[in-house]
Amino acid sequence: MAIKKFPISQERLEEIIKEYPTPFHIYDEKAIRANLRRFKKAFDWAPEFREYFAVKATPNPRILQIMQEEGAGADCSSLPELLLADASGIHGEKIMLTSNDTPADEFQKAIELGAIINLDDITHIEYLEKNAGMPQVMSFRYNPGNLIEGNDIIGKPEEAKYGLTKEQMLEAYKIAMDKGVKRFGLHTMVISNETRLEGLLLNAKIVFDLAAEIATKLGIKFEFINLGGGIGIPYRPEDNAVDLEALGEGVHKLYDEILVPAGLTTTAIAYESGRAITGPYGYLVSTVLHQKNTYKNYIGLDSCMANLMRPALYGSYHHIVVVGKENEPCDHVYDVTGSLCENNDKFAIDRKLPKIDIGDRIVMFDTGAHGHAMGFNYNGKLRSAELLLHEDGSVELIRRAETIEDYFATLYYDGSVLKKGSVTTNG
Repeated sequence: MAIKKFPISQERLEEIIKEYPTPFHIYDEKAIRANLRRFKKAFDWAPEFREYFAVKATPNPRILQIMQEEGAGADCSSLPELLLADASGIHGEKIMLTSNDTPADEFQKAIELGAIINLDDITHIEYLEKNAGMPQVMSFRYNPGNLIEGNDIIGKPEEAKYGLTKEQMLEAYKIAMDKGVKRFGLHTMVISNETRLEGLLLNAKIVFDLAAEIATKLGIKFEFINLGGGIGIPYRPEDNAVDLEALGEGVHKLYDEILVPAGLTTTAIAYESGRAITGPYGYLVSTVLHQKNTYKNYIGLDSCMANLMRPALYGSYHHIVVVGKENEPCDHVYDVTGSLCENNDKFAIDRKLPKIDIGDRIVMFDTGAHGHAMGFNYNGKLRSAELLLHEDGSVELIRRAETIEDYFATLYYDGSVLKKGSVTTNG
């Protein structure tokens, strides 16, 4: 069983908390960079390898700047994400827009930025052309239906709202070719947090088979095939991490078996991983405020599901460490909770932990993706700060905590700042 270790000493953590009170998310820059480099190296056999980092996982410009410095692009699914990518130094075809039920302004901005457009539905071709014009590079998102099982997070493909059927894919490329598009890619994203190598390779085989068929029937020389994200991480200490080198070797074998005979010998391999890149290297740090003993024993934190929604939304496991008590026996059982007026506001249920005292620092692991990003303001809760831990041990504030003033800033009511006209708005 792997040991999950927080990369900051207890003494250094207390120094950080003096400057940046809990709760906050903190990301390990050195580990993120090393992980991305390892991922890219596993595919250095490919004619070209692209990683479009999933902005939705950790939508912070400093994180995106790290991605840009390491050669990655950005996978965007909204107008603000497009703007975040551009502001972070990721430009042109380093950006891919893969949204669904897409409004015109998203397509317009993507075209303006020179991004790759990845359409989610065949009817979007006409909508895109009418509202934004045709792009230089076009891709379509494939939904393979019951060829792959999906999972609880993303759903079963045949029940998912995403993508085109096989028949629609063939028709869509024909339509796009008739409209003058000459450069193409192919995309799918039907699994999420998949840690089984065979599942990831099955996904690649299904997409490669389709690419070969389309290339044969329509004569398309795909510039890239985007295998989506979905590479999982070991949230539990007993879980096994995906062997990235084995994944690279497996995809390489499929490439040679399926794509090369179809004449696709220069096609780039792409992923849009988010969780797999930053997920294991983010941590939510909280402080114990209360203990409650009724029918169960509860530990109340200064964070809540507004800071980390995954346990409440998916029943997900996040490992918990009590700082300074890592070597003490886990001989107490607690529900670890937040302060929202919702009974599912629990980070852990019946979790075996060391004896916890008020004031203890609690670290939740693997929050580097879909952690802070999924925050919200229900119950008037304010979103926490984000920090970046540098290799030399210094810490950079990359998002300040929200304030009461932030919460009120968009509200119109008698006596409000907006009502008085002292703030310029776009609304």
